Amino acid sequence: MEDSQEEVLSIFKETGALLEGHFVLRSGLHSGHFFQCAKVCQQMAAVERLSTLLASKSQSLSFTTVLAPAMGGLVIGQEVARQTKSRYIFAEKENDVLVMRRGFTFQPGEQVLIVEDVVTRGGRARECIEIVRQAGAVPVAIAMLVDRGANETRFDIPAISLLELSFPTYAVDDLPSELAALPVQKPGS
Repeated sequence: MEDSQEEVLSIFKETGALLEGHFVLRSGLHSGHFFQCAKVCQQMAAVERLSTLLASKSQSLSFTTVLAPAMGGLVIGQEVARQTKSRYIFAEKENDVLVMRRGFTFQPGEQVLIVEDVVTRGGRARECIEIVRQAGAVPVAIAMLVDRGANETRFDIPAISLLELSFPTYAVDDLPSELAALPVQKPGS
């Protein structure tokens, strides 16, 4: 693991954001590990450092706007936008689908960086890509703190992550006995 990944993992551990137990992820899959980014986002020094690392990895990209899906990407997205002096907007759930509200719009051809906290299968990131494209703007990349699929989740635009970890995930009917024996938690994203 490279030094920056070690640093990011250390930040997650120090803030109590890497949980162990039996969790149901947003994707519906089960796992023995959960990244609770809200715990990281309580600590502004951690938010600033993680955003600095993410902005640095995104510096070769050309974008004027950062779009984050609510709830997970809100804090990190805003800080990346602040550091890169970009416009910041977010998509939020309406009937369990991400939509643009609050008068947010894109200009045709506007270059947009999508910022997420944790990606397992990429559902919310794909919704953001579609929102950007439907508005006539251009999604240039997805920048995420954690790629839980260790780069197995594929997008048709570049994906940048600070930490790539592949903790096993399981369908509910395929749980290992040691995981099934633990109480199930759904901490929220």
